[in-house]
Amino acid sequence: MTTRRSPEPIDLELEVLPPEEKKKRSELESLFRWLALIMDNFLRVPGTNFRFGLDPLIGLLPGVGDTGSALISALALLAAARHGLPKILLARMSLNILINEAVGIVPLVGDAFSFWFKSNARNYELLQRQTAAPRRSTKGDWLFVALVLGALFLILVVSLAVSFWLLYKIARFLGLS
Repeated sequence: MTTRRSPEPIDLELEVLPPEEKKKRSELESLFRWLALIMDNFLRVPGTNFRFGLDPLIGLLPGVGDTGSALISALALLAAARHGLPKILLARMSLNILINEAVGIVPLVGDAFSFWFKSNARNYELLQRQTAAPRRSTKGDWLFVALVLGALFLILVVSLAVSFWLLYKIARFLGLS
């Protein structure tokens, strides 16, 4: 007589939401869809399929444009946090906003990048994927987020140091220091 081994249990995490939670998620999805449309896909270049929104246009305003766009995106992110989205999803959405902001600071290059990157549309896609097939975050997810945040922090520190160095050299050249 042979004993039959049962297969290893499969670790599935199913998300069954009560009706009020489904309504909250639906409202949140509507907010992110609207934001992706207005900020990233509102206008179309005639004769092409290339779309863009207000984000890269606002980013053309020196000094305040990219920060204003990032604040608009961050407000939606706060709403997502209040609705209890998983932390890894919030972290990835934050990264999209941060990447758009960090690269957007660079004149001309950042503006062109904003036309292509479309952080709000990316965040809407992340939300749709999470809603369609929720899954547990892995150590790899967190490692990815940590590495990207570390790289962005390093880029930010270096760019600030270069900016201050250039300002110092300009002030010295003009005889202000």
